[in-house]
Parts: sequence; C-alpha cells; structure tokens
Amino acid sequence: MPPHDVIAAPDPTDVHALPTDRPALAPAEPSSKARYRGLIWLVSAAFFMQALDSTIVNTAVPAIAGALDVTPLSMRTALTSYVLTLAIFIPMSPWLCDRFGTRRVFGGAILVFALGSLLCGVAQSLPQLVASRIVQGLGGAALMPVGRYVLVRSIDRREFVSSMTTVATFGLLGSVFGPLLGGALVEFTNWRLIFLINVPVGIIGLLLNRREMPDYRLDRAHRFDTLGFLLFAGASALCLMAAETLGGDGAHAGHGLAVAGYALGGVALASLYVRHSRRTEFPVSDLSLLKVRSVWVSLAGNLFTRLGVSGMYLLLVLFLQIGCGWSPLAAGLMMVPQAIGSISVKPFIDRLLTYFGYRRLLLGNTIAVSVVLCSFALLTPDSPPWVIVAFVYVYGAVMSLQYTSMNTLAYVDLDVKHASMASSMASTAQYLSMSFGIALASLLMGGFLASHNAQGYVWAFRWSVIVLGLITLAASWIFGRLRDTRSAKAAETAS
Repeated sequence: MPPHDVIAAPDPTDVHALPTDRPALAPAEPSSKARYRGLIWLVSAAFFMQALDSTIVNTAVPAIAGALDVTPLSMRTALTSYVLTLAIFIPMSPWLCDRFGTRRVFGGAILVFALGSLLCGVAQSLPQLVASRIVQGLGGAALMPVGRYVLVRSIDRREFVSSMTTVATFGLLGSVFGPLLGGALVEFTNWRLIFLINVPVGIIGLLLNRREMPDYRLDRAHRFDTLGFLLFAGASALCLMAAETLGGDGAHAGHGLAVAGYALGGVALASLYVRHSRRTEFPVSDLSLLKVRSVWVSLAGNLFTRLGVSGMYLLLVLFLQIGCGWSPLAAGLMMVPQAIGSISVKPFIDRLLTYFGYRRLLLGNTIAVSVVLCSFALLTPDSPPWVIVAFVYVYGAVMSLQYTSMNTLAYVDLDVKHASMASSMASTAQYLSMSFGIALASLLMGGFLASHNAQGYVWAFRWSVIVLGLITLAASWIFGRLRDTRSAKAAETAS
C-alpha cells in the first residue's frame, strides 16, 4: 500500500459534474462533512433501518410461528430469504447507479424496502411472509452499497472515516436494539409492528432523498453483465444454502449429501464466474480489484473476523436464556452495554487510525477481539450481572473499532471511479460471511451440546466461543499483510 492515498479524477463521461463532484482528496475549503450533513443523516437512517430489520425478527420467531400456525423451525426460510436476497442482488447496485443515478436508485430502494415491510406486516401465511421478505431484500440490497458509494464520492478523504463512523454507529444501534425492540413489541403489542414500523421511516427517507442525495451517474452506462450476475448469484445462493444446511438439523441420511451438493455446485459456479470475469470488460463483480492489497486484505479479513463474531449474539442469547435462566427481555437488554461500548470508542477511531495506521491497529485489535471472545468462556450461571455487562461492554468497544477500520480499509487506495464496485463487493462479502458465521456458531453449539439441560448449554457455549476466538485470530495474520501506513507526524510522535 502506498504511503499516501492517490485518488484519480472522475471519469470524463460522468455527466452531472457538480462543483462538489470532485476527487475525495481535494483541498479542504469548507468542511465537506458539514456541507453534506443531511446526506450523512439520510445514509445513517437507511443503515439503521436495514440493520434493525436484519435482527429484529429473531426474537419474534415463536410469536410469528404461532400466529401463522407453523412450527418455529419452519420460520427458518423467512429468516434466510432476506439475507439470501441481499447477497445475490447487491452486485447489481453499481450498474444501477451508473444507469439510473444514485438519487433514483436510493429512493427506489427505500420505497421497495418500505413496501416489503408493509407486505410482511399484513402477511397471512408463511409463503406470503417469505415472498415479502424477498421484496424487502430487493430494496435493502441497494441501501448499504449505494450509501457507501455516495459518501465516498461526496466526502473529502480526510473526513471520510469520521463520516463512516457516524453511519456505522447507527447501523450498529439497529443491529443491537433490533432483538430488544423485537422482544418488547411482541410482548407488549403485536408482532406485525416489527415490520410496519419501517413504513413511516421509509416515508421520511424518501423526503430526505429528494433534498439531500446527490445524483451521480454516467451518460452512457455499460451493458449489464447478465451471465456474470447469474453465475455470481447462483454461487452465492448455493454457498449460503450449504452453510445454512450445515448449521441446521442434520438427522436425516441425505443431509451430508445435500451439504456436499450445494457446496460443490457453489464452487463450480464460482469457478466459472472467475473465468468469465477475466474475459468480460465490465463484470458484475470486478475481481481485478483484489490486486489492490488493501482491498483483498479488507475482504479476507472481514470474512475471517465475521466467521468468528457473527454468531456471537446467538450463542450469548442461548447461554443467558437457557444456561442462566434469564428472560428473553433481560437477554435483549444485555445488548445495550454492547451499544454503549461501541459508541464510546467511535470518537477516537479516526485519531487511532491516524496514529497507528491500518496495519498496526487492525493487527492489535483483532488479537484483542480474539482474546475477548475466548474470555467469555469464563462466565458461569453464577456470574454477577455486572460482570456479564462488563464483558459485553468491552466486546462492543473492540468490535466497533474492528468494523469501522475494516469497512473503510477497502477504499483507501482506490480511485473514486472504483468506489461503487468496491462498496458492492464489500457489502456482498459482509452478508455472505455473516451467514457463514451464524451457521458455524450453530454447528459448534450443536456439536458441543452433550445434553439439552442448562449445564449442557453452558458447556457448549464455553467451547464454542473458544473455537470462534481462535478462528478470529486467523484474521490477524491477514491484516499483518498490510504495510505500515502511519503518517510521518504520527511516527515522529510515537518515537
């Protein structure tokens, strides 16, 4: 990675070239962060809405299953269909932005997401709910990558990390408070409000989109890579299905064959896509960006980190509710210290990155995340609540630093013209690794579960977090592949 960031000028075919449509490394002038404050709030709200919806359903599964007259296990398709749709359709977002413009695509994404939420809220059967969740995923697939792309295009490089920190904070709040809000709505109101709450938020988002969202697009967009999309979508779907099947109940004889079939099919389609992308001028996912060290390190580090941490909430809820006998609402409240820990460290991330550089910070913090994960094995049913609160708070702090650093690393050495593709690839990798992480955590928990009593779940929880911590430790080796990028001023201060 070069010692400084070089951002090329925008493509000359970019038509809506406004005075603000300039390289991210432009002279400061007035603060771009202040100038685009409304845009930052808009993207933050979209991230919050999407993150909330990704987690809020989990605590409401039994209530929804009872209302729709199905078993809780049957609700699995309603949970996985949303993530599947996100992972499959996110790669379309760069082409959609080039073809129709960021303002129209982002507004359409909000509208489709709100419509899907409304359909979920009025669903009368499981098939209707699954179909509605797919509609939600179609809208959600463009929210995160388009939001990141617009911020990269609009915010000066020196203020980009702090802007992404604000956005990431709202996304984190959505994922943390989702289970708590879901449990509260189910307990005190009706499960349908879990989805209907997105409708007024979507209306406000549409109004803000018209006023605050810049319109970046190309005069003549390239032809969409339909074959590449089908190969990429098929590979992603089969890999996700393999992960979900592997983490599910595998009592029947054909379970292993199904997992192997999905995995082999996914690998075959992925291999065909790699070959196809090398022969296509505008592939749906440009693998040539992986030649940039910071990009492949960011994606690979994200994968191994999320493999270790994505299932942590599921394991902690099982430990608290079954192992310790806590109520669902009390277990949901335990996510609040995580949010506080995350928010408390956010103001310092920009300065820490400037002082230490990405390599030193991610290398050291990944090791810290691994240690914190393993330390959860020290908890017992007799542990005082304040001790568990302290563990969760520290976990939230180190993960906040980890996520923000990883998510911004992918852009530090890329020209602005590649930002849309990088955002799409980062978002796709994020959702794929999240699914794999949840499946892996479920598989570990089931493997270590000797008995279905409280002590059995405590034992399984301890060994599962230790294994996940060791897997996360592997990401530190990946981040060690970065070059030291501390600024000269920071290096002099350190010496």
